[in-house]
Amino acid sequence: MHLTIHTTETVPEGSRALFDGIAGDIGFVPNLAAAIAESPVLLAGFDGLRRAVGSGGLDPVLRETAGLAVGVAVDNAYGVAFHSTVLGNLGVPDAEIDRMRSGEAPTDETGAAVYELARSIVLDRGKIDAATVERVSRAGLTTGSILEVVAECAFASLVGMVDNLAGRVELDAFLAPRAWT
Repeated sequence: MHLTIHTTETVPEGSRALFDGIAGDIGFVPNLAAAIAESPVLLAGFDGLRRAVGSGGLDPVLRETAGLAVGVAVDNAYGVAFHSTVLGNLGVPDAEIDRMRSGEAPTDETGAAVYELARSIVLDRGKIDAATVERVSRAGLTTGSILEVVAECAFASLVGMVDNLAGRVELDAFLAPRAWT
């Protein structure tokens, strides 16, 4: 399905306020958001989830680790590039990012627990086994933190569905160095 990457000149009127809000928040509108601007409903859902997961208390590295795990699990090239870029900006070593991009959990206990939890959430549709819950609990995640991982998984899954529906949304220039195939 072809999705137009809208600009400030082409964005439909019903999406204009959301489009402008995203641009105001982060300085530009990422191609993924611009590609869904044809639907004010989907753009509003995207923006609401984006704001919600960004305002939580989950450590940003763990949040992005969950997002990367989902991206790899659902074959979402845009999400993998995005989360890899953010993790790099947060100081995560390239070897750890490459490990996660290849489908392996990170080497630290908490990161590995979150990575495996996120994969399980999307691949098993939320039917998490007791061993996985025990592992994330041992790693120090609270019920609230686990639910924040669920929120990130929902957001990353939305991005993955759009990316896959479109046959890949063109990466923004800042994501190109972390392109994933």
